[in-house]
Amino acid sequence: LGRYLEANAKGRTSEAIRKLVGLQPRQATVLRDGRQIEVAAVEVMVDDLVLVRPGEKVPADGLVVEGESYVDESMITGEPVPAFKAAGEKVVGGTMNKNGSLTFKATRVGKDTVLAGIIALVQEAQGSRPAMQRIADRIVAYFIPTILAIAAAAFVYWYFVAHNTLLFSLTALISVLVVACPCALGLASPTAITVGIGRGAELGILVKSGEALEAAEKLDVVAFDKTGTLTIGRPDVVDLFAWEMDERKLLRLAASAEKPSEHPLAEAVVRRAKEDGFDLLPAEQFEAFPGKGVVARIAGMSVAAGNRILFDEMDIAMPDGLLQKAIGYEEEGKTAMLVAVDGKASGVLAISDRLKDSSAYAVEELKKMNLEVVMITGDNPRSAARVAEKIGIQKTLSEVLPEEKAHEVRRLKEAGSRVGFVGDGINDAPALAEADVGIAIGSGTDVAIETGDIVLMKDDLLDAVAAIQLSRKVISRIKLNIFWAFAYNALLVPVAAGALYPLYGITFRPELAGLAMALSSVTVVTLSLLLKRYIPPATKKKAIRITGTGG
Repeated sequence: LGRYLEANAKGRTSEAIRKLVGLQPRQATVLRDGRQIEVAAVEVMVDDLVLVRPGEKVPADGLVVEGESYVDESMITGEPVPAFKAAGEKVVGGTMNKNGSLTFKATRVGKDTVLAGIIALVQEAQGSRPAMQRIADRIVAYFIPTILAIAAAAFVYWYFVAHNTLLFSLTALISVLVVACPCALGLASPTAITVGIGRGAELGILVKSGEALEAAEKLDVVAFDKTGTLTIGRPDVVDLFAWEMDERKLLRLAASAEKPSEHPLAEAVVRRAKEDGFDLLPAEQFEAFPGKGVVARIAGMSVAAGNRILFDEMDIAMPDGLLQKAIGYEEEGKTAMLVAVDGKASGVLAISDRLKDSSAYAVEELKKMNLEVVMITGDNPRSAARVAEKIGIQKTLSEVLPEEKAHEVRRLKEAGSRVGFVGDGINDAPALAEADVGIAIGSGTDVAIETGDIVLMKDDLLDAVAAIQLSRKVISRIKLNIFWAFAYNALLVPVAAGALYPLYGITFRPELAGLAMALSSVTVVTLSLLLKRYIPPATKKKAIRITGTGG
């Protein structure tokens, strides 16, 4: 009965996986030699051009080459809002195309897709056992001979010592054997682990093992990589200040001058101008000065964009107000790009790696959970302190080279802390491996499935918080299950042996003992299955932030 209940719990918690498997379409439309050909989805090959019409499922992972549409990725990422896809965007097999037609180039098919990796990962994780369960297993190994001894002792006492009837003595022996329930102990952890991991998969949180859940529950320090984790991982224009010129004109001229450049800061300016809807003007006589900036002729005007060294070499005077603004940006840890038109200083653009919207929310939630939050960055101490102050982090480790992150995590552990490290799952692999729990965060199509103990399918830091909250809930449920199993046996085994008979005349009939034993297993499984309804507080906050409703 216990094994049946355990199998039933595993079956119910795998509903999310079955839904994922069911997302895989049977047919696909590929473009070959200019013709549309209907093939089985399993026959799609890498580099095939695949057409997905409105209402059809994406049959493989790939890159969009033509078309625009919204794609429902909720079963992969947990994100309820459909994602807009256009040329250059990634699509994931199993997701649902909504309103437009897309043509994409297949990059991963069959067992190599993100969906297949998720299914394999969760199936493997559901079979793992945390240390707490291994302890329970060892107890069960002693439990059975102990129960046999108690049953034999009950028979010997009632028949040979108390001189009761053979029927009464055998009833006590059988009742002890029947009421004792090692199944409840054996089910305490596996059912909670499988349900918890299944629930995590539904939320876009992939937990690799029961051990990872147990370790996450014990964390007292969470360390974040800065670039690409707390920030979006690319420079953006975050502020601009025009001097005796319209801001829109300043941005358009600067972007037009920077367009021929391949520098990341130039790309940030061009991207901001395009996002604001500007058509860029052609650049003539373009000249780049490495480490300084660029100069180009735009619509008959000479436009210079760069740092103060470029302005000094070009003898461009800096008004005090503009200079102070540029210095202020730099003190905030931003890069100040000065712009001059026809030899006259006209403004400054502030460029920096923008913080993710979820960063401050995640830090706030972790602090509410009494966890210490640490930021690890290669920035100088002043810039690091400013970033940390914005999102509420009190401890920063600055000027840390990428290869030294693992060493810093090790130092935190040596100081007695149990450390979780949150990184992008690729560049931070050594630190993720060194941490007690490595949490790889990124979009579901980019994340390295093999990196870290917990993989987040959505690039949202509140999911990292939700993973820890889920682990605490699952482990607390395991403890409750084990307590119930011990309490049940500790109370009913003596009753079945006849401990209450001399004073109260109470005995335990074998059929009632069997019913009690079954109910104990049912109780443990039911307590575990309730985890399917669990919504981590961070997930609730994430929903409020996305929809903009409630407080």
